[in-house]
Amino acid sequence: ISVKKAIKIINKLPTFVDIAGLFVNPTYDEVRQVAGSGVLNWIQLHGDETPEFCESLSNLGPKLIKAVRVKDANDIENTREYSADVILLDAYDAKEYGGTGKVFDWSLVNILQQRFFLAGGITPENAVEAIDTGVYGIDICSGVESTPGKKDHEKMRKLFENIEHVRG
Repeated sequence: ISVKKAIKIINKLPTFVDIAGLFVNPTYDEVRQVAGSGVLNWIQLHGDETPEFCESLSNLGPKLIKAVRVKDANDIENTREYSADVILLDAYDAKEYGGTGKVFDWSLVNILQQRFFLAGGITPENAVEAIDTGVYGIDICSGVESTPGKKDHEKMRKLFENIEHVRG
């Protein structure tokens, strides 16, 4: 969506809500423009951004989430090159940069030494397993949707019911 439309939505949110700007293969100026609006707490890069590009954003203010699409252990090992506040691990797809509903081999995350979010195919049925990997947080999208972009209230209720006992 446009920056103008995003800011209009953001201005209606409570102040305790963190705002993340999601970018896929942006230019530095595109990120700087949005970060310069002062509304972002987080910049999330979900494309093929290099460690050098991520480092170039460190002076913009918001914290950085770098999404990495995981095919194998090498992809997780390569996250060490990024100076991000949080790494988001998502399933690799040759055509999409996220939102595929695919799951990668979560047993691979045990080699990760930094704080990370887990994404990709998390559903009410496997959310506890996802949390048990030692994640900082889970990123849930298609796993709680009835159709693309439409959240299913029953699936969301079931997810929270399933995870409420995990960390307490």
